[in-house]
Amino acid sequence: MIQPLLKDEALLADIASVSKDDERLQIWWLGQSGFLLKQAGATLLFDPYLSDSLTKKYAATDKPHLRMTELCVDPARLAGIPLVTASHIHTDHLDAETLVPLAKSNPGYTLVLPAAIVSEAKQRLADAEITLAGLDEKETLDGEWKITGIAAAHNDVKRDEQGRCHFLGFIAQRGGFTIYHSGDTLMHDGLLPALREFGPIDLMLLPINGNKPERRVAGNLNGTEAAELAKACGARLVVPCHYDMFTFNTVTPDEFVQACERLGQKHEVMLCGGRVTMERA
Repeated sequence: MIQPLLKDEALLADIASVSKDDERLQIWWLGQSGFLLKQAGATLLFDPYLSDSLTKKYAATDKPHLRMTELCVDPARLAGIPLVTASHIHTDHLDAETLVPLAKSNPGYTLVLPAAIVSEAKQRLADAEITLAGLDEKETLDGEWKITGIAAAHNDVKRDEQGRCHFLGFIAQRGGFTIYHSGDTLMHDGLLPALREFGPIDLMLLPINGNKPERRVAGNLNGTEAAELAKACGARLVVPCHYDMFTFNTVTPDEFVQACERLGQKHEVMLCGGRVTMERA
């Protein structure tokens, strides 16, 4: 089992150590596609998966979800989090066993998610004290963080009868920083044009586990594609994710690192429970 760099009390202490006056962007990787961001006293939590719900669900099946990295923190212990995202309905991105306990320490927090899946999310989250804020592509939620939906293909750009996307990535903007969390996605025709509307992106958080039909799950960018997308967007920094969680659906970051080095793209391979700090451009 891979051990987080920091976990439990040590991780919580590291998060709490950041001053509200610190205008730099602080990023912690919580495993899979989960990232905690802080900037000048405002906190944003992207797509947390902080439980063993999928391991339990698939334990007696022919597709076991064997965890590779130890859980870094109990979601019920995370406090001061008013804003959370769930990029799509898959459980490693919209997990009741993470999001419901999170509401106990952050009652009424806002969960930003695709408008097309709000009804399904309500059923999954039951009566938890969570405010659901549905977005579609190019729609924006404005508050401490400005969040804009970006269409994602997992594996297709799936839409409901109203034309709303089932899968989204998110552009988050605050304090002079622009961050893109892709959710789960492959490259598609509309992705690069949509991202380029935001100019050079400071931080891109991209999956690298690839698209292999034999896994019998929807796929993602591979390491080379993630590096190429970051380079095409003029990213100041790209961080890989969506690996080292389940044994059947992972890769090493080697391909990603080699592609970034070949392209001259600045990158950072984080450890679960680790932190990266970014200065303004």
